[in-house]
Amino acid sequence: MTTYRIAPSILSADFARLGDEVRNVVAAGADMIHFDVMDNHYVPNLTIGPLVCEAIRPHVQVPIDVHLMVKPVDRIIPDFAKAGANIISFHPEGSEHIDRSLQLIRDHGCKAGLVFNPATPLHALEHVMDKLDLILLMSVNPGFGGQSFIPHTLKKIAAVRRMIDESGRDIMLQVDGGVKVDNIREIAAAGADTFVAGSAIFGKPDYKAVIDAMRSELASV
Repeated sequence: MTTYRIAPSILSADFARLGDEVRNVVAAGADMIHFDVMDNHYVPNLTIGPLVCEAIRPHVQVPIDVHLMVKPVDRIIPDFAKAGANIISFHPEGSEHIDRSLQLIRDHGCKAGLVFNPATPLHALEHVMDKLDLILLMSVNPGFGGQSFIPHTLKKIAAVRRMIDESGRDIMLQVDGGVKVDNIREIAAAGADTFVAGSAIFGKPDYKAVIDAMRSELASV
């Protein structure tokens, strides 16, 4: 039976009270905290760095899942590992040597992931499946929260699910962008098992009600 994980993105949280926000969303049933890092270079926005990761680490026991939308990535990977990240993922375009960057993440004691934008081909996966713990498919173009899910992503999810199953490896398949109660069942049916949701959770007054509704949808896949 598939284990489903819900990973609220703190990009949509209230940054004035971030400690309360991460505690509350975990109490509401979140399985991990998704931590979006943007550098105003690889993507057109600037968000948060290792100091914020270090600040929230004592507030939650669940994994902190760091998504690096930065270029280059190697310089910042050790900083996030030291700050308490459990999973670190990056985009192929952010590294000159994908294999080396994945190994760098693992060498620092974290799980490693690779992230693909909606129009990025998947061919890099053919060479690094043995170093992956997570594959993240963006279902919006990265840089801003609150965007709508791109339907074509469903075909990409199914393709990656086949690759994971054929590899025989235990690799999480995460989807990020426009995930909400209305479409999470369809995304899971395509093959995803880990769901990033930002405004769909933090934009509502009752986090538990949203997460419970998502789990109810997943139970019927």
